[in-house]
Amino acid sequence: MASQLVHALGSLKDQAKDALWALSSCICQQSAKIKINGRTFQIVKVLGEGGFSFVYLAQDEGSGRQFALKKIRCPTGSEGVNEAMREIDAYRRFKHPNIIRILDSAVVQDPDGEGKVVYLFLPLFKRGNLQDAINANVVNGTHFPEQHMVRLFKGTCEAVRAMHSYRAPVKAGARPSNQAQSSSSSNANAPAEEESEDDDDDDDDDEDDDERLPQAEGDREGGYSYGGKGDASIPLVSKRRKDQQAQAVFDADEETSHLEGNNNGETELCPYAHRDIKPGNVMIADDGSTPILMDFGSTIKARVHIETRSQALVQQDLAAEQSTMTYRAPELFDVKTGVTLDEKVDIWSLGCTLYALAYSRSPFENTQTTEQGGSIAMAVLNAQYKHPPSAYSQGLKDLIDSMLKANPQERPDIHQVITRTDRVLQSLA
Repeated sequence: MASQLVHALGSLKDQAKDALWALSSCICQQSAKIKINGRTFQIVKVLGEGGFSFVYLAQDEGSGRQFALKKIRCPTGSEGVNEAMREIDAYRRFKHPNIIRILDSAVVQDPDGEGKVVYLFLPLFKRGNLQDAINANVVNGTHFPEQHMVRLFKGTCEAVRAMHSYRAPVKAGARPSNQAQSSSSSNANAPAEEESEDDDDDDDDDEDDDERLPQAEGDREGGYSYGGKGDASIPLVSKRRKDQQAQAVFDADEETSHLEGNNNGETELCPYAHRDIKPGNVMIADDGSTPILMDFGSTIKARVHIETRSQALVQQDLAAEQSTMTYRAPELFDVKTGVTLDEKVDIWSLGCTLYALAYSRSPFENTQTTEQGGSIAMAVLNAQYKHPPSAYSQGLKDLIDSMLKANPQERPDIHQVITRTDRVLQSLA
């Protein structure tokens, strides 16, 4: 109990530091600065914040290029760094036009000597996210045109399909099997091993290496616009140097031979679940019509078999910590033994997201739950919601209803969701 109190106080202290940093920047009319591996970045403003993280608008002084800089404090040391590394691995694992690309990352000793700080450099999307667009609709008394809304939703589904259909390379000497998948899912929440500073050539011994993707090379591949200058192919953070305090977690020119040369390119299906899909985690690209799924801090291997009550409680607590309540699937509120949690948790969240795009709120944020003391958890567990009056098509409402089934086995998979979404688009053409 005492350790939990110390942990909580440490978290509040760290959040206060970042808040004061951001506030002083505004008051002084001068951007705070941070130096990583010899490069200086101006912190222009805060874009968002979470439990242990802040996201800033940062500008490279040398090139003028702007980024979204996610700063994750790890006061617990290696445990916190390992969690951040899992998020970095998830960013690199999936290559898709509708999934955000990490540009670079670094682990730095906290200047105050209390743990470490992980920095993630991400593309800056000036249009914000879908929740920003929903908030603008509420303020302006407007709503999404149905066709535009469904196209945004379909792009989000394409990102989710890349995760649910992910195929992991099979190591040399191993064979794809359902048993292997079952075994791996039971370790879905095991923290990634902290990268060793002693030997850069041990990649073949790292059992997670076969799932890593090469470092993104700026906006040349992803097509993102940053409004800055400079060669996009130059990594933001210089290569790892053992004699420096800051270390780059992954090099920009990381080799991919470990992906391509394993067992003649054999792969096996290894679905991943995002577990926190919501409008706030879907950015809008500069073209105004391309959704970009982001925030992979909650991402794990999708299929987790629950054999004991203790395993059920671990998953329940994990969901409570990482999955937004009003978009969380019912099976994560009350995890049962003898079941397998799977990627259908994301289908529920997609249904909530489409509902929110249409009606400007989650289906479980209503007068009863927000103002009359009702239980969001009970509303979710019973799938209690209604469609407000609107001009939207019956096809759109049916699509939402198909995903918001309390029993995950009754929900469509992501391929079926995309097929049904296409039908709605065809009916609107």
